Amino acid sequence: MLIDFFLHLKANKLPVSTREYLSLLEGLRARVCGHSLDEFYLWSRTCLIKDESLYDRFDQAFGAYFKGISTLPGLEQDLPEDWLRAAMKKHLSPEEQARLEKLGWDKLMEEFRKRLEEQKGRHEGGSKWIGTGGSSPFGNNGTHPEGIRVGGESAGNRTAVKVWDRREYRNLDDSVELGTRNIKVALRRLRRFARDGAADELDLDATIAATARNAGWLDLLMRPERHNAVKVLLFFDVGGSMDDHVKVCEELFSACRTEFKHLEYYYFHNCVYESVWRDSRRRHTERIPLLEVIHRYGPDYKLVFVGDATMSPYEILHQHGSIEHMNAEPGATWLRRLLDAYPAAAWLNPEPERLWPYRKSIDLIHQLVGDRMFPMTLDGLTRAMQSLSRKH
Repeated sequence: MLIDFFLHLKANKLPVSTREYLSLLEGLRARVCGHSLDEFYLWSRTCLIKDESLYDRFDQAFGAYFKGISTLPGLEQDLPEDWLRAAMKKHLSPEEQARLEKLGWDKLMEEFRKRLEEQKGRHEGGSKWIGTGGSSPFGNNGTHPEGIRVGGESAGNRTAVKVWDRREYRNLDDSVELGTRNIKVALRRLRRFARDGAADELDLDATIAATARNAGWLDLLMRPERHNAVKVLLFFDVGGSMDDHVKVCEELFSACRTEFKHLEYYYFHNCVYESVWRDSRRRHTERIPLLEVIHRYGPDYKLVFVGDATMSPYEILHQHGSIEHMNAEPGATWLRRLLDAYPAAAWLNPEPERLWPYRKSIDLIHQLVGDRMFPMTLDGLTRAMQSLSRKH
């Protein structure tokens, strides 16, 4: 099984060696790795992958190979405690879910402060206290139409308006091999070629004409290389609901790196606020003020957002509405600043366009960007590039 796993990694163009594979086996024999697949994942990544930039590619290959497998054959399995806790999640009927009341931002924050002051112990499966499962608006692995997730994993409802936890996101892989050339073809509609810089390319037509004027005496003439002069400022939404769209975003990112010589990119989560980042692994320590970005790049840049615009409306409209921190100004304020600074702008949304009318946050972002939100389809990309090419 592990030989096939080793060959699977090599087939996915990961630079794994036989010596590293033998080290992996030695560690398994010595019980360095525990019983769970998660521990095997960490141990195999430590042995086989020496370059952090390959972690994303290893994750994809590992997930594809061990899909549906919960433990390695031949090893005992310890049932993780968090599985038991998740199993206690209360399943509500549609009628029970409909009876749960949205508290509203102010009341939600006030009630959360009260719970923190009053609660003395751990709770599970309830409807009031901060705990796991149940229908309380505070805690994790529960069901409520609007609440605050405290630690733990999401139950998959995607209705939390704030998260009290340190969340980790990953960078997009710009070396992804595109399965189709359609994205590149669509992006080329935005090209505007220019010749500048050093004269290092042979100008064949001018050389022939000059040689003819010199009665056949060769006169070589050079010219600057022709390249795409369009400048693009790209903002990627990462983490949360965008995890469902990593593949298409990586394909878009890879195509942009190929097509645009002048490309600058940044990451944000859900909505842009006062700071963004370039490396998701260091986003907590290396934030870049958004005003600095606006001052660094001129209005000749084309502004492109890539995100599903799926979030709590509070994140767009309210001070302190961000799901991760207490933002001093609403996300809508910062979004307007960017749109004012860069007249040529577009928002690419990977969510199917038929779902847009049913999500309040998408409607709000759509209103803010005007008619410049496009689906991430071939037709949507084509229309977005045409919009960005117009004179503003």
